[in-house]
Amino acid sequence: MKRTAFGLLVIALSGYAPAGDQIYEPLAAKVRADLQASIADKPAPRHGFTDSAAAVNWLTEMSQRLETRIPNFQSRVEFLRTIHFEAIRAGLDPQLVLAVIQVESSFRKYAVSRSGARGYMQVMPFWVGLVGRKGDNLFSLRTNLRYGCVILKHYLDVE
Repeated sequence: MKRTAFGLLVIALSGYAPAGDQIYEPLAAKVRADLQASIADKPAPRHGFTDSAAAVNWLTEMSQRLETRIPNFQSRVEFLRTIHFEAIRAGLDPQLVLAVIQVESSFRKYAVSRSGARGYMQVMPFWVGLVGRKGDNLFSLRTNLRYGCVILKHYLDVE
């Protein structure tokens, strides 16, 4: 009986691994240059979809899911368009980016973690000095998503 209870406890806790605070890690000059180029690109266009039907379908479905979190329709659609554009631009699935935002900030624009990470995607401020432009605001929707998507893609590529 004790063995079974202990085994169940181990199995239940094995999936629990809270993320630690992100720390500054020195980057190779090429990696830094690539990240800087990725962040310093043009603003999002009207949408990043290949066809209008796909845009309407995705935006409608995601908008319905986020209605309770972002009540204002215009804000919600702008948020989703920007997520889609920045995710595709960085080579990520927009659904993955939405999942990261849900876990990291619970869709709160001004979320700040205990370690100082900011915004929707919980970007650490040291990234601004490392690959961005002085004065970049991590609470700005586009800036936060741009940094967050580029950094997430970088870490996925490293893995």
